[in-house]
Amino acid sequence: MSGTSPIRDWLRRRTTPGERRSGRGRHLALTSSRSFAESTGFGMLSNSYLRRGALATWDVICWTLGMVFVIGLRYSFRISEVQWEAVLRYLVISWLLLVVIGWVTKFYRGRFLVGSFDEALGLALHFLGVAAVTVVTTPLVNDLLPRSLPVLAPPIALVAAAAGRWFYRALRDRDNEARRRSGRPVLIYGAGDAGRQVLRLTRSDRSLGLRAVGFLDDNPGKRHLRIHGVPVLGTGTSLVEVADDLDVAAVVLAVPGASGKLIDTVQRATADAGLELLILPRLSDLVGGQVKPKDIRRVDIGDVLGRRQVETDLSSIAGYLSGKHVLITGAGGSIGSELARQVHRFGPSSLTLLDRDESALHAVQLAIYGHGLLDSPETVLADIRDSDSLRAIFRDARPQIVFHAAALKHLPMLERFPAEGWKTNVLGTLNLLELSAEFGVERFVNISTDKAADATSVLGSTKRMAEQLTAWQARETGLPYMSVRFGNVLGSRGSMLHTFNAQIAAGGPITVTHPDVTRYFMTIPEACELVVQAGAMGDSGAVLVLEMGEPVRILDVAKRMISISGASGIDIVFSGLRPGEKLHEVLFSDEETAEPTGHPMIRAVSVPPIDPAEFTDLERRAT
Repeated sequence: MSGTSPIRDWLRRRTTPGERRSGRGRHLALTSSRSFAESTGFGMLSNSYLRRGALATWDVICWTLGMVFVIGLRYSFRISEVQWEAVLRYLVISWLLLVVIGWVTKFYRGRFLVGSFDEALGLALHFLGVAAVTVVTTPLVNDLLPRSLPVLAPPIALVAAAAGRWFYRALRDRDNEARRRSGRPVLIYGAGDAGRQVLRLTRSDRSLGLRAVGFLDDNPGKRHLRIHGVPVLGTGTSLVEVADDLDVAAVVLAVPGASGKLIDTVQRATADAGLELLILPRLSDLVGGQVKPKDIRRVDIGDVLGRRQVETDLSSIAGYLSGKHVLITGAGGSIGSELARQVHRFGPSSLTLLDRDESALHAVQLAIYGHGLLDSPETVLADIRDSDSLRAIFRDARPQIVFHAAALKHLPMLERFPAEGWKTNVLGTLNLLELSAEFGVERFVNISTDKAADATSVLGSTKRMAEQLTAWQARETGLPYMSVRFGNVLGSRGSMLHTFNAQIAAGGPITVTHPDVTRYFMTIPEACELVVQAGAMGDSGAVLVLEMGEPVRILDVAKRMISISGASGIDIVFSGLRPGEKLHEVLFSDEETAEPTGHPMIRAVSVPPIDPAEFTDLERRAT
């Protein structure tokens, strides 16, 4: 946030001039060092650059050895007769030609596998080009050397350069073979591009500790194929039989687009066979479509319950986000941070991340921008209860789009401290809505919860009121201010799944409120993709409800998590429903009628607006 601040000015006055100077000097020194590193390119050094340099250096050495060998033969190794100054001039010209021609033709760019036939052919053409130039230029600039030198030296240098490459490849292949024979034997389920990448990783990255012994693929036409020497042994239906025959320890499901249903089927089969299941992320989460070692991980309950394919209209989303000033409240939370990541992909003019948790802001800035300095305008530390701070933020950031994800969400805590829920979920939302109308925000998306339908708790009631306030402001402004309602998200901080994981790690027991309690579930990325899509299509004042699939019994989730973990002897105890908690959540109240929208996973309902004038002054100052 720019501008002057009495607090900031007072703090500056309390700092001595010497401290300010030394602090500023440290900042400038760090900035200068960073700028120098970036401008000189030292930060760009990588294995590819080292590889190019090593190959070019090896070729220079071989060329030098070839020339020295030919000169030695020509003078019968009588060193005193050699014109060494002339030799040095020839060498310098040859070195320059090797590097320049290699750079122009991009020979050292890694287009060929080192030691391969294709590389040998390219190497021969490269040396032939250098030899042709030296044959022409050597007599012109240096008549003290034998005329046979530029003719005889290149073939010898070529043989030496190729031999060195072949020797390197032989060592590498021997090392790879040793790696292939070490590690846990695994089956790769999926013989497509991702499966091939996984195979290469098992051979090149010893830290994985995996050795691929076979493929499975549901395409019968791939049966009996061999992929880099590894056979395709059958389809998924033969998983247990093949695994037993080969005595494998794990299965890698190399299908990035695998649905939750497929993952569930494979997980049950591997669990029954006593095998570990490893999977890849969703295709959209693979950077550049490339599988990295860190992408291969153990399956979790989120993969089983989630993984639905979400269709989004990218053009409509880009139409309202690209080039716009966007503000996200609660940006450090599970939903807010994923929203920030997805919105950032569409190139907003600015993206302001607001949260009252500085550590959470650090984490989301690091995830999106690759740094967590917290010294740039996109991170704002504020509480939505503080209308004065919010006004200053709106004045500086001038948001055109607002995603409101800040909220208190833990039902039992709000039953104990209802005033806190009122101040954040109701009054905080009202602060944002009033400022959005005042500063001309074009589109406002309020994140709601299924607990707002037929609310029986403080959490549900306050979020229901936030929906009604959003509908009221939409009616007042005539602008697309809307709410998006959905159920539980998998993997959010402090969620039930985190609790279950901690209890399993501790050896149990797992605590479930009731044997029949059910909840709706969706992964965080799926929910946020639909929220961003809903923002492009919502009518003014509407509540858009996300399709959550079928509700899931929490007892079944607990049992599956125990099974996935491989733990045994974990008890499940029932603690009883807590105050305000429902046995079964619903997405729509009895009074609401769901209407279809232009998206199969989004429906719309209307809620009666509530005028904030109905709040008494006492309620607005609730403590």
